[in-house]
Amino acid sequence: MAPVGGAVLAGGGYWAVLSRCCGRVVVERLVGAAAYSSVPAVSSREGQQREASTRRRGRTPQFTRSHAPPRTEKMTVDQDWSSVYPTAAAFKPASVPLPIRMGYPVKRGVPPPKEGNLELIKIPNFLHLTPPAIKKHCAALKDFCTEWPSALDSDEKCERHFPIEIETVDYVSAGTSIRNPKARVVTLRVKLSNLNLDDHAKKKLIKLVGERYCKDTDTLTITTDRCPLRRQNYDYGIHLLTVLYHESWKTEMWESEKTEEDMEEYIWENSCSQKNALDTLLRIKASENVSNVTKEELLASEVVKNYRNSVIALKNEGETENNMSQYKESVKKLLNIQALP
Repeated sequence: MAPVGGAVLAGGGYWAVLSRCCGRVVVERLVGAAAYSSVPAVSSREGQQREASTRRRGRTPQFTRSHAPPRTEKMTVDQDWSSVYPTAAAFKPASVPLPIRMGYPVKRGVPPPKEGNLELIKIPNFLHLTPPAIKKHCAALKDFCTEWPSALDSDEKCERHFPIEIETVDYVSAGTSIRNPKARVVTLRVKLSNLNLDDHAKKKLIKLVGERYCKDTDTLTITTDRCPLRRQNYDYGIHLLTVLYHESWKTEMWESEKTEEDMEEYIWENSCSQKNALDTLLRIKASENVSNVTKEELLASEVVKNYRNSVIALKNEGETENNMSQYKESVKKLLNIQALP
């Protein structure tokens, strides 16, 4: 015990000695004397903290916590990866046995390694969606699924029974929100040959949709993105297709006044070309003393059909070299002038 020091007073027939030892304040009484210290008293909590600090500084190495080796060093070659990443989770460098690097290279070196790499933790990953894991998920969901209809054994049958094709896209990105605005876009495709349309309705529908119709594939494409939700855009696309279908079947009063120049494409039936060809053939038959030939028989003949197809191709596709050659040969056969070059 070591005295703290301070003024000493005499009185009362004894001495009082105030001392401090190991963080504790001790008062001892002596006969015939009294003493006190000018140093403030130390609380018991502070003393306990100092004792704990002293013990920590003097602890032996056997109490130091040892770090366990990473999981990658204990993995076997045939490790079940679905047990390492059973669900979607952030990147764990101690569980991925790959020398992955990512980040900005410092001083023209290599990117930082995976240990303590925040760039690998921030981005989403598909480590839980490996092919074996997907196969396990499908096997677990198989009991809750119905069998594929045996009648739909080809793509043609699927297209015939389900003519409308809906296309949507889901996005996975690293951002402030998991929702991507482009995920609301819905694309609807349908072939006009699968719809119940006559010639008038089909031509009017093509005129209404404009560039949304592809003539080469006979496909109508409607893309909707004006609504905030995907379901709303889907309903809006179906609504547009329904309105276009019913509107194409309507026949307005002004449509009966359309002339040959107003048609979307050249129609040979009841045209001037058909009338002139029939009149020419009837005069030829009359000069040959053949009077029992009707117009229906002439229109069904192979010569008139070839002439009809060549005229339609020339009017709708333009004056190409192939179309001009076909038109020339059909006219020669129609007029029976094969001897001319």
